[in-house]
Formats: sequence, C-alpha cells, structure tokens
Amino acid sequence: MAKIGFISLGCPKNLVDSEVMIGLLQAQGHVLTADPADAEILVVNTCSFIADSKRESIETILAAAQLKNSGSCKKLIVTGCLAERYPKEIRSDLVEVDAILGTNQIEEIVRAVSGKPIAAPNSYGRSDADLYLYDDTTPRTLIGPQYTAYVKIAEGCDHTCSFCIIPKIRGRLRSRSIQSIVKEAGRLAAQGVKEITLISQDTTSYGTDLGIQDGLANLLQALDKIDGLRWIRFLYVYPELVSDKLVEVINSSEKICRYVDMPLQHASAAILKSMRRGGNRSSLTRMINRIRNSIPGVTFRTTMIVGFPGETRQDFIELRDFCREMEFDRLGVFTYSDEEDTIAHALQAKVPARTAERRHRALMEQQAAIASRKNRELVGKEFPILIEGPSQESEFLVQGRLESQAPEIDGVCLINDSDVGELHSGEFRTIRITRVLEHDLLGKIVK
Repeated sequence: MAKIGFISLGCPKNLVDSEVMIGLLQAQGHVLTADPADAEILVVNTCSFIADSKRESIETILAAAQLKNSGSCKKLIVTGCLAERYPKEIRSDLVEVDAILGTNQIEEIVRAVSGKPIAAPNSYGRSDADLYLYDDTTPRTLIGPQYTAYVKIAEGCDHTCSFCIIPKIRGRLRSRSIQSIVKEAGRLAAQGVKEITLISQDTTSYGTDLGIQDGLANLLQALDKIDGLRWIRFLYVYPELVSDKLVEVINSSEKICRYVDMPLQHASAAILKSMRRGGNRSSLTRMINRIRNSIPGVTFRTTMIVGFPGETRQDFIELRDFCREMEFDRLGVFTYSDEEDTIAHALQAKVPARTAERRHRALMEQQAAIASRKNRELVGKEFPILIEGPSQESEFLVQGRLESQAPEIDGVCLINDSDVGELHSGEFRTIRITRVLEHDLLGKIVK
C-alpha cells in the first residue's frame, strides 16, 4: 500500500475526477497525504483548456518531478486533459513521468499505482464504447469542505463551438441516470453535505442523449426531495436551452438557488456566428430579460471572450455596450486562446495580443463599476449565509457565502462579529450586510 499525493488542477469537473480516483485508491487500501513532499506516489490531474491552463499544468508536473529527486516520491503519474491531449509530448519531453492516463482512463489509476503497464491514450483516441462516466456505485472521496460537493451529472459535449477543444478531449455527451444522481446526492447529504452544485459541460443538455425531455428540470425536482440538502445549484447553462419548465421548477423550490451561470461568450452576431454559437444582441437581451422577469431575485453570471479572430473594434464596442446595458451580477472575461485542433485555430484576421488585452481590461473595468454599485445596494439587507470557516484574510474574520455566491468563482462574505468563534463550518445563519469591499462583502450575524 502506498502513500499518495494528489494535485488537482482546472475546473470542478476535473476535481470530481480526482475525487473518484482517490476513492478508488482508498478502496484498495492506499493512503492519501496532503503534503506532496511526503508522497511516495504523486498524481497530477491536469487541465489544458487554454494556454494558461496548459502552462500551469506543465509547471506543476515539473515541480512534482523535482520531488522524485528531493523527496520520497518514487513514481509520478499524469492524468486528465493535458494527458489526453498531448500524451506523446509528455512521454518524450517529460521523462520523469511514469504513467499517463487520459480522461477516459479514470479507473486505470489503480493499475498505474500498482506498477502495471498502462497504454497511454492516443490523440483523442477513444471510441464511444471506451468513454468513461462514473455513477453512484463508484467510490469517491471528497477532498474539499465536507459541507459542499460537486456532482457531475454528465460528461462530454455535443456542441461544436469553434473555440473549444473539450468535445475532442472529453468525447460526446453522455448523461447519468436520474436515479444514479439522486442516490449519490442522497449519500452526500447523509454524510453532512448541505450544498450540491450540479456540473457538466452543458447542464441544460442533460438527458437529451437518454431521450429525456426537460432532463435538468426533472432531475432538480427529484433532488429537491432529498432531506438534508439546503442549497442546490447548477452551473454552465446553454442560452437556447432554458425551458419554461426549468424556470417553473426553480421558482417552486426553496432549495434550488436563484443563480444562473450562462457563458454567452459575445454579443456581436458576426462573432457569435464565427464561434458557432448563434444568436445576436437582440435575441440574447430578450432571453436574459425573460429569465430575470421569470425568476425574481435571480443572480445572473456569464463569461465573455475578447480578441476572437475577426473581432473588429465595432464588434467589441457592441459587446461592451451590451454588458453595460445588461448589468450582469457576475462577469468573467477571457482573452481568446488560439488552440490547435479547434475550428477557430484556422480562422484568419487574428487580433493582436495587445489589442485583446486592452479590450479585456476595458471590459473588466466597466464591470467592476457595475458590480460595486450592485454590491452597495445590498448594504443593510439580510440574507441566509452558509458559513465556510476562518477567513483567509484574517484570523479574526469568518467567511461564508450567500445564495448568490457560487463556490470558488464568486466573492465571499466576511463576518466580523466579536463572537465569530460560535460560528461553525457548514451551518446556515442570517447575515446583515454592513460594508462593501473590493470583491467581497462584510457583515454581521443577525442574532
């Protein structure tokens, strides 16, 4: 039995993969260590969605490789998206790596740790029959806070967005059954999890491959009945797939968070067409207004890409004006990453990096003013809050999250009561917002 260290990079979907691999290894008697320098076997679960994530993955692998010389590490295993995408390059350039597992070789981690030879993935070389999807019977160990958990409801994607490599890395869409998801969520609730966040590449496509109409809405209705769960949220919504039934289910439940995370990517019709997204500023405006009018108090989060090939100054102005008009509660902005093996990689009229960065900065500065004003409007109001524990800002503060703050991607609420020692991770209290900080809120617990 080995002492194993895990380094998980990238998105929550990758985190779930890491937790499944850890669960499989612990079921075999292996021991997990939080200190990489203490590990006999190191596993780096990588990301390769954009250039920055590839760079981080490579740097992390190199740092882990040094522990084979300076630490107790005897074996280094690389898994995840970078492994699926660049197995040959990892094999030839990173000789310290002992095993390479792609995104559909999750269960092979047990064999890799035991030293048995594992065939590295080919270049996206998995048939449909080989595509992996965990279920409620698969061992899984939460490595984050024990009061919140992600639940992957589907894997892969059938969309053909021209900038995205995920369908090649992860394969076609395949959904878990509602029964399997409900069983896993029920078990998590029994373990003390109070908040679950449903994730997939596009949660609103959930169940379409199984012939289920309104799959996400039906799933949410089933999850709403689980005792112990307080908040249910879902991320990554596709614009055209928000049905009337989904809206009705959200409104009818006290557990489902009024929170919509919908990556719109742009507002210019020309750029959206080139992205293979469809729609235009007018259609997106109607859709957003429909959601806001149908779900009172909804928090709307989105992401945009600037610097996409062919993006003109007028395209960016339209995007900037659209964001100013819509006043999104949360807005993330990415500078386009020109990824090989995507359709967009072959497009001409690349936007200069300095221009793209300038547009990124301008859009974020505009959003900062919008977010600051929206946060100031919360001062004096009271909200339920999920207590997370001691703040990273100060030992004298406790932090928590509102329904409008998704884990890891939004800000937090800092609590500065004199009796913060009475607050415990995973409990729900009521907070009154007293101040607005640059990214976070400050408040006091209502007795």
